[in-house]
Amino acid sequence: MPLLSRRRFIGITAAAAGLGLVRFNRAAQADAHLVTWRGQAMGAVATLQVHHRDRTAAERLVERALAEVRRLEAVFSLYREDSALVALNRHGVLVAPPADLIALLGESRRWWELTEGAFDPTVHPLWTLYWGHFSKPNPDPQGPPEPELREALGRVGFDRVRFDSNRIVFARRDMGLTLNGIAQGYVTDRVVDILRAGGITSSLVDMGEPRALGTRLLGEPWRVGIVDPDCPGEVGETLEVVDQAIATSGGYGFHFDAAGHFNHLLDPRTGASARLHRSVTVVLPRATAADALSTAFSLLPPEGVGRTLQRLGEGQARLITMEGERYTLNA
Repeated sequence: MPLLSRRRFIGITAAAAGLGLVRFNRAAQADAHLVTWRGQAMGAVATLQVHHRDRTAAERLVERALAEVRRLEAVFSLYREDSALVALNRHGVLVAPPADLIALLGESRRWWELTEGAFDPTVHPLWTLYWGHFSKPNPDPQGPPEPELREALGRVGFDRVRFDSNRIVFARRDMGLTLNGIAQGYVTDRVVDILRAGGITSSLVDMGEPRALGTRLLGEPWRVGIVDPDCPGEVGETLEVVDQAIATSGGYGFHFDAAGHFNHLLDPRTGASARLHRSVTVVLPRATAADALSTAFSLLPPEGVGRTLQRLGEGQARLITMEGERYTLNA
C-alpha cells in the first residue's frame, strides 16, 4: 500500500504569537504564562499553546498530551505499517480493535448518515487508484480509465463496514479506510480533554485541526488564520474563537496530477474530485465534527451545506466557491 499524503496542506494555522518558539522555550515572552510546543502529529504540523500559572505543571500536561497523540497515531495512521488501521486495511478484518478506533468509526457513521454519504472514510480505494494512475510514467491526463473507476467505486461504501467492540469487518476484503478526514480532529479533541482534566482553562490546540479552550489569558479570543486558497502560503482571513474548533478543506491542498485537475477530496458517490468550492471552513464546538464536515461540505452545494447544518442544529460554514463567491451559513 503506498504511503498517501495527508488529505490536505495545513489550511489553518494559529495566528497568535509564539508559534516560532522551539519546544518549551523559556526565553522571555510578552506573556510569561504561555507555554508553546510545535512539532509533528498525524503527518501534519502541530502546535500547542497553554496558559498556566505553573510553567512546570503546564509542561507536564503537554508531555502527557503528546504521549496520547503518539498512542493515537499507532491506531489511526496510514503512514505507520504497525498501526491498527493499516492492519485492518491489509486483512479486511481486525479482532479486538482499539477502543479509539471503534469510537472514531462510530463518529464516522454519524457524519456519514448526517451528510447522506458525502462523508465516507471508505474512499481509500479511490485514493489508491488515483495515486497509482498518476504515479505511472506518462499517465493519461484524463485520469484513470472508466472501468477501473467503476471497479474502485464498487469497493466504497461505509454501509459495508461492520464493527463492534469485538471486531471490525469489511464486506469485501479489498476495501479500505482512510481516517485522514476526521482523525486529526479526534486527536485534537482528546488533547483538549486531557488539558481540561488537568485544570487548563486557556489553550489553543492544533493537531491538524485547531480548537480553542476558553480565551487567552487576558480574556481575549484566540485568533486563527484561514489559508488563502489562491495563495496557500498566506493567511486569507483571521477568525476570533472562544471554545470553538475550526477545520478547513480545499482542493489546493494536494493534487494527484501535475496539472492540478485531480485533487485529494474525492466524492464517494461518483469518484470525482471536488469541484464546487475553493475553500470550506467549518466552526463547531468539537474538532472531530468540524473536521468531518469540512470534508463533506467540500462535496455539497451551499443549499446542501445549509440543510446539513439545520439538521445538526449548531455550527457555521464559510464557503468560497470556484467563482469566488463567499457564503457564510449558520445552523
